[in-house]
Amino acid sequence: MDAEYSIDLERVSRVYQRDEFEVRALDDITLRIPNGRFVAIMGPSGSGKTTALNLIAGIDHATSGRVRIGGEDITSLKERDLARWRSRHIGLVFQFYNLIPVLTAFENVELPLLLTSLSKTERREHVETALTVVGLADRMEHYPRQLSGGQEQRVAIARAVVTDPTILVADEPTGDLDAKSAEEILTLLGELNRQFKKTIVMVTHDHRAVRYVDDVYNLDKGVLVGVEPGGRASAEQRSASNV
Repeated sequence: MDAEYSIDLERVSRVYQRDEFEVRALDDITLRIPNGRFVAIMGPSGSGKTTALNLIAGIDHATSGRVRIGGEDITSLKERDLARWRSRHIGLVFQFYNLIPVLTAFENVELPLLLTSLSKTERREHVETALTVVGLADRMEHYPRQLSGGQEQRVAIARAVVTDPTILVADEPTGDLDAKSAEEILTLLGELNRQFKKTIVMVTHDHRAVRYVDDVYNLDKGVLVGVEPGGRASAEQRSASNV
């Protein structure tokens, strides 16, 4: 990735029409996230967090402004081109895992690879590596019903990273988990960020997440109201000052 910022939203607005009313989900925001950061987008319900994430992931289009991801302007891409771009560059993690119950962990993770030109042997190698990275090498043949919520989310994360995407986007990844599992998932995301230098953008209501991220971007009523260092950045600053 050549660009300084992996995510660069410039004066972006997203307006939805609701009958005779206009709803401004995002209102002229400029948001820049440097390469290789693990960041959280936070704010109250209706603040525009998920809309921003959908624009970053190429799931939605801006009404106005410019969206550049990894140095590539995706603002005006047609749906087919956007889907092709998304399959190469974006890994998606959802709150409710979105696993297919009749498929094993291995088969769920393999799904995105079925759209590639990889051979069966190459797909197996990629899937085994991804499941090993998330700590589930011994659960490959288990079905979702045989896994805990935290393990299901780990499978979902393995599925998101198996294609080696440029950016990982996570929408409330701890929202359906107990406290212990939530912290394990946040730790795992932090480890993935450190080990593979992937940019990770996470929308969350979970204030525990602040301890794990580099930066927190705060939205309110569709406006970016501030950026502050997360707990990980503060810890690294304290460590550096003690050297």
